[in-house]
Amino acid sequence: MSTLIHKCVFPVAGLGTRFLPATKASPKEMLPVVDKPLIQYAVEEAVEAGCTELIFITGRNKRSIEDHFDKAYELETELAYRNQNKLLDFVQDILPSNVTCLYIRQSEALGLGHAVLCARAAVGREPFALILADDLIDAPVGALSQMMQVFQQTGHNVVGVESVALQHMSEYGMVEVETVDQYDYVRRIIEKPQQKEVSSSLGVVGRYILHASIFDFLMNLPRGVHNNIQLSDAIARLLRQQPVIAYALEGRRYDCGNKLGYLEATIAYGLKHPQVGNDFASLLRQMVSDLD
Repeated sequence: MSTLIHKCVFPVAGLGTRFLPATKASPKEMLPVVDKPLIQYAVEEAVEAGCTELIFITGRNKRSIEDHFDKAYELETELAYRNQNKLLDFVQDILPSNVTCLYIRQSEALGLGHAVLCARAAVGREPFALILADDLIDAPVGALSQMMQVFQQTGHNVVGVESVALQHMSEYGMVEVETVDQYDYVRRIIEKPQQKEVSSSLGVVGRYILHASIFDFLMNLPRGVHNNIQLSDAIARLLRQQPVIAYALEGRRYDCGNKLGYLEATIAYGLKHPQVGNDFASLLRQMVSDLD
């Protein structure tokens, strides 16, 4: 069995209601963190990990994602005419030439599990990666690259996890694990539990490597929390037949699915930006001083 993964799925059909009115006509995945949209950070992480086939599960008002990764002839021509070569390189290098994109429309918003199921025909019967762009993870080695190493060593399904505060457990798929040798194997996963329902603080944080057999479970899955098809419920059934490793991701995660996490990410990435970082730090210090 090959342990090389070429395909990565990006569910981007969500409505982004927590960012209205900004997301009324523009996808939340196109919200910029300094000078790149969230979805570009996610794509760069996938490409760094070796993925060359990117599958976007889209919905209404998501056309700007396609446009962002497409060639922009008028813009490139204008930049070339103005000799703005550095900006031209930025625009042309958003995707390497060996990377292809496929866009699949999710006809109904029926949960993450349904979005993943929409990718079934495109993925085929090979293992694939899954990234939720809302979870922006800042790490020296990309989160998906970390998980790829685990997959290549074991051949097992892998989910990225981190410790979650008690008051936020009901927002995550929570896992209970058992350590065998050097790996933590998932023994139980439950979607959005109450505190009393789970004895672990480990929550899944938007990174997955899964065998294609997950589609078989998704196809026959009853509706779960919020009457949606939940990926966590399918993984719970997958556990009966295949191992799933819970990998504690190295790096700092920013939950850009909510306003505070998004603002935190903007500040963190702004401070380390090579062009504006120092000036931005001075500006923040001055703003804090003005509040005193």
